[in-house]
This record gives sequence, structure tokens and C-alpha cells, in this order.
Amino acid sequence: MKLPPRNSLLRKIILSTSVAITLLLAAAGWFVQDVTRKVLKENLRMEIQGSLRAYESLWQARAEMLRSVSRALSNMSDVRRAFQTNDRATIQDTATEFWSRIALDDSSRGVHSDSGGVFLVTDPQGEVIASLGGNLPDRGKFAVVRDAATRFPDQSDGFSLEGERLFELVVTPVYVQTQSGPGLLNVLVAGFPVDQSVARDLKDQTGGSDFIFLSGGLPVASTLTDAETRPIVNQYRRGSGVQDLKLADGEFAVLGTTLRDLAGAPAGDLLILHNFDSIRRDLTSLETRLFLIWLTAVLAGLAVSVLLARRILRPIRQLDQAAALIAGENYGAQVPVHGDDELGRLALTFNAMSGSIQSAREELIRRERISTIGQLSSSIVHDLRNPLASIYGGAEMMMDGDLSPDQLQRLAGNIYRSSRVINEMLQELVDVSRGRIHPPETCHLSEVIGAAVDVLSPVAAEHKVLIHTHVDDAIELPLERARMERVFLNLISNAIEAMPAGGQITISASQNGNGILVDVTDTGPGIPESVRAHLFQPFVTSGKNGLGLGLALSRQTMLDHGGDLWAENGTGRGARFHLRLPVTL
Repeated sequence: MKLPPRNSLLRKIILSTSVAITLLLAAAGWFVQDVTRKVLKENLRMEIQGSLRAYESLWQARAEMLRSVSRALSNMSDVRRAFQTNDRATIQDTATEFWSRIALDDSSRGVHSDSGGVFLVTDPQGEVIASLGGNLPDRGKFAVVRDAATRFPDQSDGFSLEGERLFELVVTPVYVQTQSGPGLLNVLVAGFPVDQSVARDLKDQTGGSDFIFLSGGLPVASTLTDAETRPIVNQYRRGSGVQDLKLADGEFAVLGTTLRDLAGAPAGDLLILHNFDSIRRDLTSLETRLFLIWLTAVLAGLAVSVLLARRILRPIRQLDQAAALIAGENYGAQVPVHGDDELGRLALTFNAMSGSIQSAREELIRRERISTIGQLSSSIVHDLRNPLASIYGGAEMMMDGDLSPDQLQRLAGNIYRSSRVINEMLQELVDVSRGRIHPPETCHLSEVIGAAVDVLSPVAAEHKVLIHTHVDDAIELPLERARMERVFLNLISNAIEAMPAGGQITISASQNGNGILVDVTDTGPGIPESVRAHLFQPFVTSGKNGLGLGLALSRQTMLDHGGDLWAENGTGRGARFHLRLPVTL
């Protein structure tokens, strides 16, 4: 498929549609993936909590079995008679006999005597009388008896760390009836070690969750390897909720529960773990399917968008072509009308606009021709008025007064110069309209400015305007003398006209880099803000006679000389015009 031009509306529609579809589908995919991840993690947490409940059920069943066995032993008359003898050997033999009976039935009760099941008989102070199985002490005092004594005659159960092994123990007091009431004979301590076999049994019976038993912050049993267990133990912090632990070789969800001793104090922790490998596999598979769906939807959406956009944009393209024809001054261009929808109404409006433009253009051309002739005539009349006033004033003085030969000569000179100005002005208009440029000649800048001042001196005197010039006579420049005199005539005459109540005009020149900077300032009201930005455009004026061709021609003269002309308001009152002239053309 050929791509549309870079700036075409079709390309923009396709681009925006593709971006919208991509973002929408990406957001939907992210939402589905996020929800799926949360659901999978929630299922994993529920599975871990289910494993915790299964552990609690199994552990309670195990503890209840120990309590029932110990309770049965403590209520047996043979056991009591043996304990009443206070003979260590008799108690040892009796305990051994009953422990052997229990061991024979361990397969049905879940008592693993071969894996460390323990049974102790102690006196009320915890002194060990008989010790069977496991790695518990066979001499000395057993501390758990003291912890359980506060609950006698009730049984007590809990966890205890003995040596480097963690045990679940049930402590059962054995009482005998005496004349003064029940008397404590001995104490039975039965239990099981928490070891690797216990952890594996829990994993098998809870659906595959991993277990780690901790005591003193160190692992005592685990279904994981040592390399996997240690980072988990280091990151785990005791809490009530499920924790996410990120390790180098995977991520685990961990739920911990505190193991209590017989006094109710923490004796260790049980960690139930499940890794996120299954979730990661499911998410990877989901991401692959979502990507394929996204890619298919984007391609299908783009194809449909292109077809619909081309159909919708056909009338717009026709409007664009017709507008281009109108821009090329073919004002009779029309577009076909398709239907009565928004685009159809737009085509009707466009055709009506095209006809209106064509009619209005013809009328505008007719009016502009008449207006231009009037404006140009008014401007020429205005620009001729000042030199004609000099000629008229000089002639009137020569006719009305008795003048000396010097006065007559000065008036004749003024009349001559004003006549020459009129002639040069008319020639300049012809030259500008035909694009003619006369070769420059080296002139003294002071003479050029002085000639303009001499022409306008009578007018300035009539308006009580003083003209001051500060121009070094040594400044010489290559200039078209007539045109440059015309520039200063325009600037000075505009300044005089702006000060009907009198004022001052100052003309100064100074060296500025590789050129000469001439400043023409006055003490008039300044340049109005409304015309400042368009001051040098043709037919721009503000409250004075004429229609503003003088400044436009003056700036063109400066540009033809390689310089420029610009204006600004003075620091106080008045206007300031700057003329920059190069030393060489």
C-alpha cells in the first residue's frame, strides 16, 4: 500500500487511529494482565492460607493424640502404683513397657518413635526419672515441667528447643488421691521432634507447599535445600500477612505463623512457602496470546481505518483541489456535491463562496483602480505643495517688495532649487515605478542636508520651527544626491508639519562602525502607537496631509544605498529617525 504524503489529513488520521488503537489495546492488555496477576497471586495466597489451615489441623490432631495417650497413661492404675513406689527402676520399667505398646501402634497413630518420638517421666520438680526415645536428657531437671506447672492439673502443650532440635511436647501431670486431697506424683512428657521427615510429611499432605521451621532465627527443618532456605530466612520478617520475597533464583510468597512454647512465648516460626514459577509461566503464556491479539487487532483496525478514511476524505480532497485553484486565481472553481450531510453542505457553501469571491474580486479591482489613482494624485499634490510654496512665496516677494540684488539672487536661488526639487521628485516617481537606479557620486553629507534645509527654511520660519544641523563637513559618501536630498526633505517637512505651534529639529551625524549614523529628531508629539509598526508602508499616515508615500520612498532609497531607515519615539517628547549609510557601496 502506497503511503500518503507526510502532511496529508489521511496520514494524520491513520497515525492518530493507530496510536489510539495501540494505546487502547495496550491499556486493555495491561489491565487484563494486571487483573490476571492479582487473581493468580490471590489464588496463591489462598493456597498458602489453606496449607496453613491444613498444618494447624494436622498439628492439632497430632497434639490431641499425644494428649489422649498421655491422659490415658496418667489414669492407668498400674502406672499410678508404679509411680507411688518412688523407685526409679520400677518407674523406668513401667514407662518402658507402656512406651513399647505405644510404639507398636505408631503406624495407626502417626507416632514416629523411630524418628525421634520422646517420652519422659519426671518428678513434680522436673527431675528426670525415666527418658525414652529422642535426644532429651535422662538426668537433671527438665525446664518445660516448670513452665507447665502453672497450668496443673490441666495438660499443657507447646514447642521447645532442646539442644539444637525443636520438639512439640505435651506435659501431663499424674495425680493420686490422698487423705488431704489429690497429690501430684509425677509428670509425663511426650512429644515429637520437628525434623525433615515432619516437614516432608506436611508438604505431602498439604498439596505441595514448602515448609521451613525456625527456632532462634535459624532453620531447624526445611523442605528446600540449604541454598534456597538461607536467603528466605534472612529476608523473612515476622508478621501476620503473606510476604513476597524476591530472591536471585525466583520469587516466593511466604506466610509465617509463630510457634509457642508451654509458657505462651514465641519458640520459633513456621514458614509456608509457594514459588511464583507457575504464575510466571501463566503470565508469559498470557502475554504471548495478548501480543498476538493486539497485533491482529491493530492491523485489522488500521486496514478498516484506511478504507473508511479514504472514503470520508474524498470530498475533502476535492475541496482542497478547488481551494488550490482559487489560490491560483481561478475563482470559477466548483466542487461536486455528494449527499446532504455535513460534507455535502460544506461543498454547497464552498461553491457559493467561490462565486461570491469572483464577484467581489471584480468589484474590488474596479474600486481599487479608482482609489489608487485618487491616493496617488493626492500624495503627489501633497509632496509638491512645499516646493511650490517656496516658489510662490519667493515670486510674491519679488513682485511686492523693493528688494536688493542680493535678496533677489537668494530668492531666485530658492525658486530654482524648488523647481529642481519638483522636477527630481517627478523623475524619482518615474524611476521607482520603472525600477531605474542612477549611479552614485561622492558627496559631502553636510551639503546634501544643507540643500534640503535651504528649501524648507521659509516653511520652517513660517511655522516657527528652528532647524539645527551638526554634521561634519569632512564626511563624504557615495550617494544618489537627488534621492538623498529627497529623503531629508521628507523627514524635515514631516517634522515641520507635526509641530504647527513651533519647535526644533536637530540633525546630527556620527561615525558608527563602517558607516555613518544620521539622527533626525524633533520636539513634536511623537509617532502614534497605532501607525508605528506600519510607518514605512505605502499610504500610512496619521493626521497630516498626504497619504504616506514619502517615508515608504525614503526607506527604499536607504535600502538601495545599502543602508536602512527606522524610527522611534524620543526619550522625552518628539520623534527620532535614524539613517544608517555605508561609507562605500
